Formats: sequence, C-alpha cells, structure tokens
Amino acid sequence: MKKILLGAAMLLVLLTTSTAMAQRLDKMQWFNEPESWEIKSPSTFVMQVPAKTDYWRITHYGFTVDDAPFYYTTYGGEFEVKVKITGNYKTIYDQMGLMLRTDHKNWIKTGVEFVNGKQNVSTVVTHNTSDWSVVELNKAPKSVWIKAVRRLDAVEVFYSFDDKEYKVIRTCYLEDNCPVQVGIMGASPDGDGFEAIFENFKVTSLPDLRRLEWAKKQQ
Repeated sequence: MKKILLGAAMLLVLLTTSTAMAQRLDKMQWFNEPESWEIKSPSTFVMQVPAKTDYWRITHYGFTVDDAPFYYTTYGGEFEVKVKITGNYKTIYDQMGLMLRTDHKNWIKTGVEFVNGKQNVSTVVTHNTSDWSVVELNKAPKSVWIKAVRRLDAVEVFYSFDDKEYKVIRTCYLEDNCPVQVGIMGASPDGDGFEAIFENFKVTSLPDLRRLEWAKKQQ
C-alpha cells in the first residue's frame, strides 16, 4: 500500500509540473508551403502570405477553401501555445495567428484579422462547417500575442498587448484524446498577400487532468 501511495504521489508531482519549450522552428513542417519564407533566428519566423488563400468550410458562402500556409508540429495531450504576431495588413480579411487542427473538417484558427480598416482579434472554429467571431481593437497595435490552451475537449483563446495581461475571447470544442497539429498560419483571401512575422512560438505541455484526478484519489 505504501508503494502504491508513493507511486501516486510521485505521479502527482510529475503531472503538476508543466514543461515549457520554444518549439524549434526548423523541426516543423508545412501544409501549403508558400513561395517565400525564412527562419530569421531561433525565435523569429517570417513568411510572405500568398494572395487569394484562406481556410473556411461552407457556412454563409457555400464553398470550402483549405489552401493557406500552415507551419506546424504535432502534439498530444493538453498544452498551452502562444506566439507574438506582427503583420503588414493591407486588404480586408488579411489574417495571421495560431491554428490547431485535427483534420480538414475540424480545426481552429485565431489571431488578428483586418476588417473594415481595423485590426480585430478573430477566431474561426470549424467542425464540418465554420463559424466566425471577432473583437474589434480600438487601437492598431504593432504586435499582438495570441494564446490557446487545450484542456480535455475544450480550447480557450486569449490575446494580449504585452504578454502579461491576457483577455479570454473564446472557449470552443476540440476533440480530446487525439493528436493535434498546432502551429502558425496566415491567409489573404481577398488581397495580394502581406508579410507576416511570428516570434517566440512556444508550446507548454500541461498535466493531464484525468490522470491528475486519479492520482489525487490514490493518496
């Protein structure tokens, strides 16, 4: 019995310890690789977002597009991902940010989107069909930090102007117990493309809530 309790206690310690890492940009892979992109430094990634590209499924427009650049790696379990984004937005719907994707019918993209001449924090959640939500920013910040937290079957989306104070803008469903492609994306559905700069892309592994609860019960 002592061994069981000791093992549960050690598991509890491991589960409550988060592991943060700056994802190596040179170890990621492309979905829809653009013509122009560059790893400027271990923490800085720049790409020229191609013209007339986007992610969307069916709702309102009746068409599906899945052709924008997405640079990603794959994670299982629960995690937090964040990135600093700076875009030279020019045309309505120019956008950049994070993407979490399990397959072509189930994905989340979130970041800054240029609408009616202003920057908006935008989130599109897709489970066969897409929805869209935006929060208009009163100012035009040079950069915005975007963060997403995956817990069980939910993802929470946040934004910040300083990487210190984060505001939540969305909680949405994403299937749990399955691998997730997580990374950075950009799109220019109506424009001729733009330069997108991503900095300090980082993934933090989080303790599994189900195992954490099990470990607590064993004490």
